[in-house]
Amino acid sequence: MVSIVEYTDCHFDGVEALWRDAFPNDTPWNAAHISIPEKLRHQPNLLLVAIEADQVVGSIMAGYDGHRGWISRIATLQSHRQKGIGEALIHEAERRLAGLGCIKINLQIVASNSTVLGFYRKCGYEVEERISMSKLLSKV
Repeated sequence: MVSIVEYTDCHFDGVEALWRDAFPNDTPWNAAHISIPEKLRHQPNLLLVAIEADQVVGSIMAGYDGHRGWISRIATLQSHRQKGIGEALIHEAERRLAGLGCIKINLQIVASNSTVLGFYRKCGYEVEERISMSKLLSKV
């Protein structure tokens, strides 16, 4: 039985291992030891983990800026994929965002990970015509 709960410090090692597995070519600033403390400073109730038998098997990070909701860092252990865990994480994040007044949620997919498009479409997300830009303010 999988349960979706808010992240606590006891989940750190599990989330760190999950992210290393799910995002092997990730940028340094997305590392768990950097991302998690920052998330805990802002809307910590939107960092969720999926737990099965005391093991972290999935995670999702969401946020709301008063205008849009965002979903990021969704991951499921490879051994636990195709079991509805990702969908459960998305639905719980959506429920929490809606409770804050959010009416639209965005997410971004790295082009090299386009195989997840089907998963997000199954969850009701659509591709929008957008150009994504970013600016790195400091080096990690």
